Amino acid sequence: MVISGAACEQETAIGKSVAGNTSKIHMAVDACGLPIHFSVTGGEVHDCKEAPKLVAELPKGDYIVADRGYDSEALRLQIKDKGAVPVIPRKKNSTRGNDEMDWCLYKYRHLVENVFARLKHFRAIATRYDKLKRNFEGSIALACAFLWLPM
Repeated sequence: MVISGAACEQETAIGKSVAGNTSKIHMAVDACGLPIHFSVTGGEVHDCKEAPKLVAELPKGDYIVADRGYDSEALRLQIKDKGAVPVIPRKKNSTRGNDEMDWCLYKYRHLVENVFARLKHFRAIATRYDKLKRNFEGSIALACAFLWLPM
């Protein structure tokens, strides 16, 4: 548990780094680009550490597309066990290469970036006004609900 000046003992999900205090939002979207699940961690938490929990919460799908930060064999096996095909490029220093990578499907990863761009329109999320993790997650959930409204 990280306490970053909070008046209570609840988790803040604010990590310390060289650049200062940071938070990370791990987001999963559907094929239409609508958010279906997210989690908030401190900024120092690596993507591969949070990915297994995020993938476990996802509904069944044919493909799971992620960026290089999520490249790990354990995550690939977890995705295959769910009955999906992992579309994750390998890191540049990988000896295995990206021969089996489907680059046409990987282009759909921009849907996640589009959700983050739309979430940045909500000032409380873009500047992280909330100190506690539960309050920040509530703000993100409300913003994601607003993104679903036009549907």
